[in-house]
Amino acid sequence: MTPQEGFVNRLRWYRQRSHVTLDQIAEKLRVSRELLEQFENNDLAQWPKGLYARAWVRAYALAIGLDPTETVDEFCRLFPQGDRRAQDTIQGIAEIVAQPSEYRDEFTHEERRRSPQVNVLPKAMWHAPLTQAGKTLLVRLDKFKESPYLKPGRPRTSS
Repeated sequence: MTPQEGFVNRLRWYRQRSHVTLDQIAEKLRVSRELLEQFENNDLAQWPKGLYARAWVRAYALAIGLDPTETVDEFCRLFPQGDRRAQDTIQGIAEIVAQPSEYRDEFTHEERRRSPQVNVLPKAMWHAPLTQAGKTLLVRLDKFKESPYLKPGRPRTSS
């Protein structure tokens, strides 16, 4: 599974866990249900690029209860539709006005394209409370053994 598929599968899982339907999200985003189905099938051919794609992902994350900033950042790292670089936009504007673009991006964006570590669920630590309770019980039992009430003595006889 690619990181992109993992991202989309995780969003779908959160949506289903939150009992939110695609129709509810489509109504909130004012987009067609088919576009959201395509997104959940990792098909972004009909999706917009840039600001609109990020806005849709942000609203989707809010609707299912995820942190929108982290979700959008992960989307931007994984999908070209979320690219925040302005070069394509400025070159498009330059073509419209029939002028050559002299835009040069002053930042390198390679550090943004690393593997996603945001919005990853932490490993379940279900055994930690049980281990702590067991340790506490053992300490108390050791103290209880040293109690003078448990020292062997004469057996009691009934009178």
